[in-house]
Amino acid sequence: MDQRRLILFLIFSFALVMLWDSWLEYSRPQPAALTSQSAAADGTSAVPTPTPGSGLSAPASGESSAALAASVPRMVVRTDLMVVQIAAQGGDIVHMELPAHKSNEDRSKNFVLFDDGGRHLYTAQSGLIGEGLPNHKTMFSLPADEVVLADGQDSVTIRLEAPAHNGVQVSKLMTFHRASYLVDVSYEIRNDSAEPLDAHAYFQFMRDGKPAEGVDLYGVKTFTGPAFYTDAERYQKVSFEEIRDGKAKFARRATDGWVAMVQHYFVGAWLPQAGVEREFFARQIGNDLYSAGVILPVAKVAAGEQAKVAVRLYAGPQEQNKLESIAPGLDLVVDYGMLTVIAAPLFWVLSWFHSLTGNWGWAIILVTVAIKLAFFPLSAASYKSMAKMRVLGPRLQRLKELYGDDKVKMQQEMMNLYRTEKINPLGGCLPILVQIPVFIALYWVLLGSVEMRHAPWLGWIQDLSSKDPYFILPIVMGLSMLVQMKLNPTPPDPIQAKVMMALPIIFTFMFLWFPSGLVLYWVVNNILSIAQQWQITRMIEGAKPGTKAA
Repeated sequence: MDQRRLILFLIFSFALVMLWDSWLEYSRPQPAALTSQSAAADGTSAVPTPTPGSGLSAPASGESSAALAASVPRMVVRTDLMVVQIAAQGGDIVHMELPAHKSNEDRSKNFVLFDDGGRHLYTAQSGLIGEGLPNHKTMFSLPADEVVLADGQDSVTIRLEAPAHNGVQVSKLMTFHRASYLVDVSYEIRNDSAEPLDAHAYFQFMRDGKPAEGVDLYGVKTFTGPAFYTDAERYQKVSFEEIRDGKAKFARRATDGWVAMVQHYFVGAWLPQAGVEREFFARQIGNDLYSAGVILPVAKVAAGEQAKVAVRLYAGPQEQNKLESIAPGLDLVVDYGMLTVIAAPLFWVLSWFHSLTGNWGWAIILVTVAIKLAFFPLSAASYKSMAKMRVLGPRLQRLKELYGDDKVKMQQEMMNLYRTEKINPLGGCLPILVQIPVFIALYWVLLGSVEMRHAPWLGWIQDLSSKDPYFILPIVMGLSMLVQMKLNPTPPDPIQAKVMMALPIIFTFMFLWFPSGLVLYWVVNNILSIAQQWQITRMIEGAKPGTKAA
Protein backbone atom coordinates (compact mmCIF):
# COMPACT_ATOMS: atom_id res chain seq x y z
CA MET A 1 0.00 0.00 0.00
CA ASP A 2 1.60 3.29 -1.08
CA GLN A 3 0.75 6.74 0.17
CA ARG A 4 -1.77 7.38 -2.59
CA ARG A 5 -3.94 4.52 -1.42
CA LEU A 6 -3.44 5.71 2.11
CA ILE A 7 -4.89 9.10 1.25
CA LEU A 8 -8.03 7.36 0.00
CA PHE A 9 -7.97 5.40 3.23
CA LEU A 10 -7.69 8.69 5.14
CA ILE A 11 -10.87 10.01 3.51
CA PHE A 12 -12.71 6.81 4.32
CA SER A 13 -11.39 6.74 7.90
CA PHE A 14 -12.40 10.35 8.56
CA ALA A 15 -15.93 9.65 7.38
CA LEU A 16 -16.03 6.39 9.32
CA VAL A 17 -14.94 8.04 12.58
CA MET A 18 -17.56 10.78 12.14
CA LEU A 19 -20.27 8.15 11.57
CA TRP A 20 -19.02 6.10 14.53
CA ASP A 21 -19.08 9.14 16.81
CA SER A 22 -22.63 9.95 15.72
CA TRP A 23 -23.71 6.33 16.21
CA LEU A 24 -22.23 6.24 19.72
CA GLU A 25 -24.07 9.43 20.60
CA TYR A 26 -27.34 8.01 19.21
CA SER A 27 -27.07 4.56 20.79
CA ARG A 28 -25.39 5.47 24.09
CA PRO A 29 -27.23 3.65 26.91
CA GLN A 30 -29.18 6.06 29.07
CA PRO A 31 -29.49 5.53 32.83
CA ALA A 32 -32.89 4.54 34.05
CA ALA A 33 -34.85 7.56 35.17
CA LEU A 34 -35.67 7.69 38.83
CA THR A 35 -39.36 7.88 39.64
CA SER A 36 -40.33 11.31 40.86
CA GLN A 37 -43.34 12.24 42.86
CA SER A 38 -45.85 14.37 41.05
CA ALA A 39 -47.29 17.59 42.22
CA ALA A 40 -50.58 15.82 42.72
CA ALA A 41 -48.97 13.47 45.22
CA ASP A 42 -47.55 15.96 47.68
CA GLY A 43 -48.35 19.35 46.25
CA THR A 44 -44.75 20.58 46.43
CA SER A 45 -42.45 18.33 44.45
CA ALA A 46 -42.74 19.93 41.04
CA VAL A 47 -42.79 23.27 39.37
CA PRO A 48 -46.39 24.40 38.87
CA THR A 49 -47.53 22.78 35.64
CA PRO A 50 -49.03 25.18 33.11
CA THR A 51 -52.77 24.67 32.80
CA PRO A 52 -55.19 26.39 30.45
CA GLY A 53 -56.70 29.48 31.91
CA SER A 54 -54.36 29.72 34.89
CA GLY A 55 -51.91 32.47 35.63
CA LEU A 56 -49.09 29.94 35.16
CA SER A 57 -50.05 28.99 31.64
CA ALA A 58 -47.11 29.10 29.24
CA PRO A 59 -47.42 31.19 26.09
CA ALA A 60 -48.37 29.33 22.95
CA SER A 61 -45.30 30.51 21.08
CA GLY A 62 -42.02 32.32 21.46
CA GLU A 63 -43.44 35.29 19.58
CA SER A 64 -46.34 35.85 22.00
CA SER A 65 -44.03 35.41 25.00
CA ALA A 66 -41.59 37.94 23.56
CA ALA A 67 -44.44 40.40 23.02
CA LEU A 68 -45.56 39.91 26.61
CA ALA A 69 -42.01 40.36 27.95
CA ALA A 70 -41.59 43.61 25.99
CA SER A 71 -44.48 45.17 27.92
CA VAL A 72 -43.08 44.24 31.36
CA PRO A 73 -40.90 46.78 33.22
CA ARG A 74 -37.25 45.82 33.47
CA MET A 75 -33.99 47.08 34.89
CA VAL A 76 -30.40 46.93 33.62
CA VAL A 77 -27.35 45.71 35.57
CA ARG A 78 -23.90 46.44 34.13
CA THR A 79 -20.69 44.78 35.26
CA ASP A 80 -17.30 44.46 33.59
CA LEU A 81 -18.39 41.16 31.95
CA MET A 82 -22.17 41.39 31.68
CA VAL A 83 -25.00 43.65 30.58
CA VAL A 84 -28.13 42.11 32.11
CA GLN A 85 -31.80 42.97 31.82
CA ILE A 86 -34.02 41.80 34.70
CA ALA A 87 -37.78 41.76 34.17
CA ALA A 88 -40.19 42.73 36.93
CA GLN A 89 -42.19 39.61 36.15
CA GLY A 90 -40.55 36.85 38.15
CA GLY A 91 -37.32 38.80 38.48
CA ASP A 92 -36.18 36.75 35.49
CA ILE A 93 -32.97 37.42 33.58
CA VAL A 94 -34.49 37.94 30.15
CA HIS A 95 -31.51 39.40 28.29
CA MET A 96 -27.75 39.12 28.78
CA GLU A 97 -24.93 40.46 26.66
CA LEU A 98 -21.29 39.48 27.10
CA PRO A 99 -19.06 42.45 26.09
CA ALA A 100 -15.90 40.32 26.07
CA HIS A 101 -17.38 38.22 23.26
CA LYS A 102 -18.69 39.69 20.04
CA SER A 103 -21.45 38.66 17.69
CA ASN A 104 -20.55 36.52 14.70
CA GLU A 105 -22.67 38.67 12.40
CA ASP A 106 -21.44 42.06 13.60
CA ARG A 107 -18.20 42.30 15.57
CA SER A 108 -19.20 45.76 16.81
CA LYS A 109 -22.06 44.22 18.81
CA ASN A 110 -21.89 42.08 21.95
CA PHE A 111 -22.73 38.40 21.94
CA VAL A 112 -26.22 37.79 23.34
CA LEU A 113 -26.64 34.72 25.58
CA PHE A 114 -30.05 35.11 27.22
CA ASP A 115 -32.43 36.50 24.65
CA ASP A 116 -35.95 37.91 24.91
CA GLY A 117 -37.00 37.16 21.36
CA GLY A 118 -34.35 38.87 19.23
CA ARG A 119 -33.15 35.60 17.68
CA HIS A 120 -34.17 33.18 20.39
CA LEU A 121 -36.38 33.00 23.44
CA TYR A 122 -34.04 32.01 26.27
CA THR A 123 -34.39 33.18 29.88
CA ALA A 124 -33.21 32.22 33.37
CA GLN A 125 -36.21 31.86 35.67
CA SER A 126 -36.80 30.95 39.30
CA GLY A 127 -39.54 30.94 41.89
CA LEU A 128 -41.04 29.36 44.98
CA ILE A 129 -43.59 26.57 45.15
CA GLY A 130 -46.31 26.93 47.75
CA GLU A 131 -49.67 28.60 48.20
CA GLY A 132 -49.37 32.33 47.61
CA LEU A 133 -45.60 32.26 47.18
CA PRO A 134 -44.03 34.19 44.28
CA ASN A 135 -43.02 32.33 41.12
CA HIS A 136 -41.73 33.35 37.70
CA LYS A 137 -45.12 34.91 36.87
CA THR A 138 -45.23 37.15 39.94
CA MET A 139 -44.67 40.90 39.52
CA PHE A 140 -41.75 42.10 41.68
CA SER A 141 -40.88 45.70 42.46
CA LEU A 142 -37.61 46.81 40.86
CA PRO A 143 -35.18 48.88 42.98
CA ALA A 144 -33.92 51.06 40.09
CA ASP A 145 -33.86 51.47 36.33
CA GLU A 146 -30.12 50.80 36.09
CA VAL A 147 -27.37 49.63 38.44
CA VAL A 148 -23.68 49.74 37.50
CA LEU A 149 -20.81 47.94 39.22
CA ALA A 150 -18.64 50.90 40.12
CA ASP A 151 -14.85 51.03 39.88
CA GLY A 152 -13.28 49.49 42.97
CA GLN A 153 -16.51 47.68 43.82
CA ASP A 154 -16.22 43.87 43.94
CA SER A 155 -19.92 43.06 43.78
CA VAL A 156 -23.38 44.57 43.62
CA THR A 157 -26.62 43.07 44.98
CA ILE A 158 -30.07 43.68 43.54
CA ARG A 159 -33.05 43.18 45.86
CA LEU A 160 -36.50 42.67 44.35
CA GLU A 161 -39.58 42.59 46.58
CA ALA A 162 -42.63 40.43 45.96
CA PRO A 163 -46.10 41.46 47.21
CA ALA A 164 -46.75 40.17 50.75
CA HIS A 165 -49.30 37.38 51.03
CA ASN A 166 -50.95 36.24 54.29
CA GLY A 167 -48.11 37.69 56.33
CA VAL A 168 -45.35 36.10 54.24
CA GLN A 169 -42.80 38.48 52.72
CA VAL A 170 -40.37 37.24 50.04
CA SER A 171 -37.35 39.05 48.60
CA LYS A 172 -35.37 37.87 45.58
CA LEU A 173 -31.68 38.80 45.65
CA MET A 174 -29.17 38.66 42.82
CA THR A 175 -25.49 39.38 43.42
CA PHE A 176 -23.18 40.13 40.49
CA HIS A 177 -19.39 39.93 40.92
CA ARG A 178 -16.48 41.65 39.23
CA ALA A 179 -14.48 39.54 36.75
CA SER A 180 -16.97 36.68 37.09
CA TYR A 181 -19.79 35.12 35.11
CA LEU A 182 -21.34 33.79 38.32
CA VAL A 183 -24.53 35.29 39.74
CA ASP A 184 -25.74 34.42 43.25
CA VAL A 185 -29.53 34.04 43.21
CA SER A 186 -31.37 33.65 46.50
CA TYR A 187 -34.73 34.05 48.20
CA GLU A 188 -35.23 35.47 51.68
CA ILE A 189 -38.52 34.39 53.26
CA ARG A 190 -39.95 36.07 56.35
CA ASN A 191 -42.95 34.33 57.87
CA ASP A 192 -45.02 36.79 59.93
CA SER A 193 -48.09 34.57 59.78
CA ALA A 194 -49.32 32.37 62.59
CA GLU A 195 -48.63 29.11 60.76
CA PRO A 196 -45.36 27.37 59.81
CA LEU A 197 -44.48 27.52 56.12
CA ASP A 198 -43.39 24.64 53.89
CA ALA A 199 -41.95 25.57 50.51
CA HIS A 200 -39.74 24.47 47.65
CA ALA A 201 -37.71 26.59 45.24
CA TYR A 202 -37.15 25.96 41.55
CA PHE A 203 -34.51 27.33 39.20
CA GLN A 204 -34.95 26.75 35.49
CA PHE A 205 -34.07 27.76 31.97
CA MET A 206 -36.81 28.40 29.44
CA ARG A 207 -35.70 28.15 25.82
CA ASP A 208 -37.05 27.63 22.35
CA GLY A 209 -35.93 24.56 20.45
CA LYS A 210 -34.03 26.40 17.74
CA PRO A 211 -30.34 25.50 17.58
CA ALA A 212 -27.88 28.16 18.65
CA GLU A 213 -25.47 29.63 16.15
CA GLY A 214 -23.02 26.74 15.78
CA VAL A 215 -21.47 24.46 13.19
CA ASP A 216 -23.10 22.14 10.70
CA LEU A 217 -20.25 20.81 8.58
CA TYR A 218 -20.40 17.53 6.65
CA GLY A 219 -23.06 16.20 9.02
CA VAL A 220 -21.23 17.23 12.21
CA LYS A 221 -23.45 19.49 14.33
CA THR A 222 -22.80 21.19 17.63
CA PHE A 223 -25.24 20.40 20.43
CA THR A 224 -27.88 22.79 21.74
CA GLY A 225 -30.06 21.68 24.64
CA PRO A 226 -30.27 20.75 28.33
CA ALA A 227 -27.62 18.74 30.14
CA PHE A 228 -27.62 17.22 33.63
CA TYR A 229 -24.76 16.14 35.85
CA THR A 230 -24.59 14.04 39.01
CA ASP A 231 -21.65 12.18 40.53
CA ALA A 232 -23.48 8.89 40.00
CA GLU A 233 -24.72 9.31 36.42
CA ARG A 234 -22.11 11.81 35.20
CA TYR A 235 -22.81 14.05 32.20
CA GLN A 236 -26.10 13.50 30.37
CA LYS A 237 -27.21 15.51 27.34
CA VAL A 238 -30.92 15.63 26.51
CA SER A 239 -32.13 16.86 23.14
CA PHE A 240 -35.25 18.92 22.65
CA GLU A 241 -36.60 16.13 20.44
CA GLU A 242 -36.27 13.63 23.31
CA ILE A 243 -38.14 16.00 25.62
CA ARG A 244 -40.87 16.55 23.06
CA ASP A 245 -41.27 12.82 22.40
CA GLY A 246 -41.22 11.90 26.09
CA LYS A 247 -37.97 9.92 25.71
CA ALA A 248 -35.72 12.12 27.84
CA LYS A 249 -33.85 10.01 30.38
CA PHE A 250 -31.66 11.46 33.10
CA ALA A 251 -31.20 11.21 36.86
CA ARG A 252 -34.27 12.79 38.43
CA ARG A 253 -33.21 12.88 42.07
CA ALA A 254 -29.79 13.33 43.65
CA THR A 255 -27.92 15.05 46.45
CA ASP A 256 -25.43 16.68 44.09
CA GLY A 257 -25.14 17.89 40.52
CA TRP A 258 -26.38 20.67 38.32
CA VAL A 259 -28.53 21.45 35.29
CA ALA A 260 -27.30 23.40 32.28
CA MET A 261 -28.44 24.72 28.94
CA VAL A 262 -25.58 24.02 26.57
CA GLN A 263 -24.86 25.64 23.23
CA HIS A 264 -21.84 26.15 21.02
CA TYR A 265 -19.07 27.86 23.04
CA PHE A 266 -21.41 29.08 25.83
CA VAL A 267 -23.43 27.63 28.70
CA GLY A 268 -25.94 28.60 31.36
CA ALA A 269 -25.95 26.41 34.49
CA TRP A 270 -27.82 26.37 37.80
CA LEU A 271 -25.36 25.15 40.44
CA PRO A 272 -26.97 24.15 43.77
CA GLN A 273 -24.80 23.43 46.79
CA ALA A 274 -23.73 19.81 47.29
CA GLY A 275 -25.46 17.72 49.91
CA VAL A 276 -28.91 19.20 49.35
CA GLU A 277 -31.65 16.90 48.07
CA ARG A 278 -32.77 18.00 44.61
CA GLU A 279 -35.03 17.00 41.78
CA PHE A 280 -34.21 17.65 38.13
CA PHE A 281 -36.82 18.12 35.43
CA ALA A 282 -37.20 18.84 31.71
CA ARG A 283 -40.48 19.35 29.91
CA GLN A 284 -42.12 20.92 26.91
CA ILE A 285 -44.22 23.91 27.97
CA GLY A 286 -45.41 25.24 24.64
CA ASN A 287 -45.03 25.10 20.90
CA ASP A 288 -41.27 24.68 20.44
CA LEU A 289 -40.72 25.96 23.99
CA TYR A 290 -38.98 23.94 26.70
CA SER A 291 -37.90 24.24 30.32
CA ALA A 292 -35.18 22.42 32.24
CA GLY A 293 -34.24 23.00 35.83
CA VAL A 294 -33.91 21.85 39.42
CA ILE A 295 -36.16 21.90 42.49
CA LEU A 296 -34.74 22.38 45.99
CA PRO A 297 -36.40 22.11 49.41
CA VAL A 298 -36.64 25.15 51.66
CA ALA A 299 -36.24 24.57 55.38
CA LYS A 300 -39.56 24.82 57.23
CA VAL A 301 -40.12 28.42 58.26
CA ALA A 302 -41.77 28.64 61.66
CA ALA A 303 -44.10 31.52 62.49
CA GLY A 304 -42.09 34.66 63.11
CA GLU A 305 -38.91 33.12 61.63
CA GLN A 306 -36.90 33.65 58.46
CA ALA A 307 -35.30 31.26 55.93
CA LYS A 308 -33.11 31.52 52.87
CA VAL A 309 -32.44 29.37 49.81
CA ALA A 310 -29.61 30.17 47.39
CA VAL A 311 -28.20 28.84 44.11
CA ARG A 312 -25.38 30.05 41.90
CA LEU A 313 -26.01 30.76 38.22
CA TYR A 314 -23.15 30.51 35.73
CA ALA A 315 -23.85 32.24 32.43
CA GLY A 316 -20.89 32.69 30.13
CA PRO A 317 -18.26 31.11 27.89
CA GLN A 318 -17.04 27.53 28.21
CA GLU A 319 -13.56 28.52 29.41
CA GLN A 320 -11.94 25.20 30.21
CA ASN A 321 -9.38 26.48 32.70
CA LYS A 322 -12.17 27.91 34.89
CA LEU A 323 -15.19 25.62 34.58
CA GLU A 324 -13.88 22.73 36.67
CA SER A 325 -13.05 25.05 39.58
CA ILE A 326 -16.59 26.44 39.52
CA ALA A 327 -18.41 23.12 39.92
CA PRO A 328 -17.47 19.41 39.65
CA GLY A 329 -18.01 18.15 36.12
CA LEU A 330 -18.86 21.54 34.65
CA ASP A 331 -15.88 21.27 32.31
CA LEU A 332 -17.69 18.36 30.61
CA VAL A 333 -19.90 20.82 28.75
CA VAL A 334 -16.86 21.20 26.46
CA ASP A 335 -17.60 17.98 24.64
CA TYR A 336 -14.85 16.51 22.44
CA GLY A 337 -16.73 13.27 21.79
CA MET A 338 -15.01 9.90 21.67
CA LEU A 339 -11.55 11.45 21.17
CA THR A 340 -11.55 13.41 24.43
CA VAL A 341 -8.58 11.32 25.61
CA ILE A 342 -6.52 12.89 22.79
CA ALA A 343 -8.28 16.25 22.45
CA ALA A 344 -8.02 17.26 26.12
CA PRO A 345 -4.19 16.88 26.33
CA LEU A 346 -3.93 18.47 22.88
CA PHE A 347 -5.79 21.54 24.12
CA TRP A 348 -3.54 21.66 27.20
CA VAL A 349 -0.43 21.68 24.98
CA LEU A 350 -2.03 24.31 22.74
CA SER A 351 -2.77 26.46 25.80
CA TRP A 352 0.82 26.12 26.99
CA PHE A 353 2.19 27.26 23.62
CA HIS A 354 -0.37 30.07 23.61
CA SER A 355 0.96 31.25 26.98
CA LEU A 356 4.40 31.52 25.34
CA THR A 357 3.38 33.16 22.07
CA GLY A 358 0.16 34.99 22.94
CA ASN A 359 -1.33 33.84 19.63
CA TRP A 360 -3.36 30.70 18.95
CA GLY A 361 -2.20 30.51 15.33
CA TRP A 362 1.47 30.28 16.31
CA ALA A 363 0.45 27.82 19.05
CA ILE A 364 -1.11 25.57 16.39
CA ILE A 365 2.08 25.76 14.32
CA LEU A 366 4.24 24.86 17.33
CA VAL A 367 1.94 21.95 18.20
CA THR A 368 2.25 20.72 14.61
CA VAL A 369 6.04 20.87 14.84
CA ALA A 370 5.96 19.06 18.20
CA ILE A 371 3.76 16.29 16.80
CA LYS A 372 6.04 15.98 13.78
CA LEU A 373 9.10 15.67 16.02
CA ALA A 374 7.39 13.10 18.23
CA PHE A 375 6.71 10.87 15.23
CA PHE A 376 9.89 11.67 13.35
CA PRO A 377 11.29 8.10 13.47
CA LEU A 378 8.03 6.67 12.10
CA SER A 379 7.89 9.28 9.35
CA ALA A 380 11.52 8.71 8.44
CA ALA A 381 10.94 4.97 8.08
CA SER A 382 7.88 5.66 5.94
CA TYR A 383 9.65 8.08 3.63
CA LYS A 384 12.63 5.75 3.26
CA SER A 385 10.26 3.01 2.20
CA MET A 386 8.56 5.28 -0.33
CA ALA A 387 11.91 6.56 -1.63
CA LYS A 388 13.03 2.99 -2.24
CA MET A 389 9.71 2.27 -3.94
CA ARG A 390 10.36 5.27 -6.16
CA VAL A 391 13.81 3.87 -7.11
CA LEU A 392 12.20 0.52 -7.89
CA GLY A 393 9.58 2.14 -10.12
CA PRO A 394 11.15 1.07 -13.46
CA ARG A 395 11.63 -2.51 -12.24
CA LEU A 396 8.02 -2.70 -11.02
CA GLN A 397 6.87 -1.41 -14.39
CA ARG A 398 8.95 -4.13 -16.05
CA LEU A 399 7.24 -6.79 -13.91
CA LYS A 400 3.87 -5.46 -15.00
CA GLU A 401 4.91 -5.75 -18.65
CA LEU A 402 6.13 -9.30 -18.14
CA TYR A 403 3.29 -10.66 -15.99
CA GLY A 404 0.45 -8.21 -16.72
CA ASP A 405 -1.85 -11.06 -17.71
CA ASP A 406 -1.01 -13.20 -14.67
CA LYS A 407 -1.95 -11.21 -11.56
CA VAL A 408 -0.94 -13.95 -9.13
CA LYS A 409 2.51 -14.36 -10.70
CA MET A 410 3.01 -10.58 -10.79
CA GLN A 411 2.16 -10.29 -7.07
CA GLN A 412 4.59 -13.11 -6.24
CA GLU A 413 7.40 -11.47 -8.19
CA MET A 414 6.69 -8.08 -6.59
CA MET A 415 6.85 -9.59 -3.10
CA ASN A 416 10.11 -11.33 -3.99
CA LEU A 417 11.50 -7.99 -5.17
CA TYR A 418 10.39 -6.31 -1.92
CA ARG A 419 12.06 -9.04 0.11
CA THR A 420 15.26 -8.81 -1.89
CA GLU A 421 15.47 -5.03 -1.56
CA LYS A 422 14.26 -5.13 2.08
CA ILE A 423 11.31 -2.86 1.41
CA ASN A 424 8.08 -2.91 3.41
CA PRO A 425 5.24 -1.94 1.02
CA LEU A 426 3.13 -1.05 4.05
CA GLY A 427 5.83 1.22 5.49
CA GLY A 428 3.90 4.36 4.61
CA CYS A 429 0.80 3.35 6.55
CA LEU A 430 1.70 3.98 10.17
CA PRO A 431 2.45 7.74 10.13
CA ILE A 432 -0.83 8.51 8.38
CA LEU A 433 -2.78 6.15 10.64
CA VAL A 434 -1.29 7.97 13.64
CA GLN A 435 -2.26 11.35 12.19
CA ILE A 436 -5.93 10.44 11.69
CA PRO A 437 -6.98 10.56 15.38
CA VAL A 438 -4.78 13.62 16.01
CA PHE A 439 -6.34 15.39 13.04
CA ILE A 440 -9.90 14.60 14.17
CA ALA A 441 -9.12 15.49 17.81
CA LEU A 442 -7.73 18.87 16.71
CA TYR A 443 -10.89 19.34 14.63
CA TRP A 444 -13.01 18.96 17.79
CA VAL A 445 -10.68 21.21 19.79
CA LEU A 446 -11.06 24.00 17.24
CA LEU A 447 -14.78 23.32 16.98
CA GLY A 448 -15.50 23.28 20.70
CA SER A 449 -13.00 25.62 22.38
CA VAL A 450 -14.37 29.11 22.97
CA GLU A 451 -10.76 30.26 23.35
CA MET A 452 -10.43 29.81 19.57
CA ARG A 453 -13.57 31.82 18.83
CA HIS A 454 -12.61 34.98 16.92
CA ALA A 455 -8.94 34.25 17.70
CA PRO A 456 -6.75 35.91 15.03
CA TRP A 457 -3.51 34.59 13.59
CA LEU A 458 -2.13 37.14 11.14
CA GLY A 459 -3.22 39.12 8.12
CA TRP A 460 -6.50 37.91 6.69
CA ILE A 461 -7.01 35.14 9.29
CA GLN A 462 -8.97 36.85 12.05
CA ASP A 463 -10.89 33.82 13.31
CA LEU A 464 -9.16 30.45 13.55
CA SER A 465 -12.46 28.72 14.36
CA SER A 466 -14.08 29.69 11.04
CA LYS A 467 -13.19 29.17 7.40
CA ASP A 468 -10.51 31.14 5.59
CA PRO A 469 -12.47 34.10 4.12
CA TYR A 470 -10.32 34.13 0.96
CA PHE A 471 -9.61 30.37 0.80
CA ILE A 472 -5.87 31.01 0.65
CA LEU A 473 -4.88 28.35 3.19
CA PRO A 474 -6.95 25.57 1.51
CA ILE A 475 -5.35 26.41 -1.84
CA VAL A 476 -1.87 26.34 -0.30
CA MET A 477 -2.79 23.03 1.31
CA GLY A 478 -3.86 21.62 -2.08
CA LEU A 479 -0.60 22.77 -3.69
CA SER A 480 1.43 21.19 -0.89
CA MET A 481 -0.42 17.90 -1.45
CA LEU A 482 0.41 18.13 -5.14
CA VAL A 483 4.10 18.53 -4.31
CA GLN A 484 3.90 15.49 -2.06
CA MET A 485 2.36 13.51 -4.91
CA LYS A 486 5.30 14.39 -7.13
CA LEU A 487 7.74 13.11 -4.51
CA ASN A 488 5.97 9.75 -4.24
CA PRO A 489 6.58 6.82 -6.59
CA THR A 490 4.43 6.89 -9.73
CA PRO A 491 1.67 4.24 -9.68
CA PRO A 492 2.06 1.67 -12.46
CA ASP A 493 -1.69 1.82 -13.12
CA PRO A 494 -2.58 4.90 -15.26
CA ILE A 495 -6.11 5.07 -13.85
CA GLN A 496 -4.80 5.00 -10.30
CA ALA A 497 -2.30 7.71 -11.18
CA LYS A 498 -5.11 9.96 -12.48
CA VAL A 499 -7.20 9.35 -9.37
CA MET A 500 -4.27 10.23 -7.12
CA MET A 501 -3.57 13.43 -9.02
CA ALA A 502 -7.22 14.42 -8.49
CA LEU A 503 -6.99 14.01 -4.71
CA PRO A 504 -5.40 17.43 -4.07
CA ILE A 505 -8.36 19.02 -5.82
CA ILE A 506 -10.83 16.95 -3.80
CA PHE A 507 -9.11 17.75 -0.52
CA THR A 508 -8.87 21.43 -1.39
CA PHE A 509 -12.61 21.54 -2.00
CA MET A 510 -13.30 19.68 1.27
CA PHE A 511 -11.07 22.01 3.28
CA LEU A 512 -12.63 25.21 1.92
CA TRP A 513 -15.15 25.24 4.78
CA PHE A 514 -12.98 23.73 7.51
CA PRO A 515 -11.84 25.94 10.42
CA SER A 516 -8.80 27.88 9.24
CA GLY A 517 -6.87 26.71 12.31
CA LEU A 518 -7.30 23.11 11.18
CA VAL A 519 -6.20 23.93 7.64
CA LEU A 520 -3.20 25.76 9.10
CA TYR A 521 -2.23 22.58 10.95
CA TRP A 522 -2.48 20.52 7.76
CA VAL A 523 -0.50 23.04 5.70
CA VAL A 524 2.36 23.15 8.22
CA ASN A 525 2.32 19.37 8.54
CA ASN A 526 2.50 19.00 4.74
CA ILE A 527 5.38 21.47 4.46
CA LEU A 528 7.36 19.64 7.15
CA SER A 529 6.59 16.31 5.48
CA ILE A 530 7.73 17.62 2.11
CA ALA A 531 11.03 18.79 3.57
CA GLN A 532 11.64 15.48 5.32
CA GLN A 533 10.56 13.38 2.36
CA TRP A 534 12.60 15.43 -0.15
CA GLN A 535 15.75 15.10 1.94
CA ILE A 536 15.38 11.34 2.41
CA THR A 537 14.51 10.77 -1.27
CA ARG A 538 17.50 12.85 -2.38
CA MET A 539 19.83 10.85 -0.13
CA ILE A 540 18.60 7.48 -1.34
CA GLU A 541 18.36 8.32 -5.04
CA GLY A 542 21.80 10.01 -4.97
CA ALA A 543 23.55 7.25 -3.02
CA LYS A 544 26.08 5.04 -4.77
CA PRO A 545 25.35 1.29 -4.92
CA GLY A 546 26.79 -0.60 -2.00
CA THR A 547 26.74 2.37 0.39
CA LYS A 548 24.76 2.46 3.61
CA ALA A 549 22.34 5.05 2.21
CA ALA A 550 21.65 2.86 -0.86
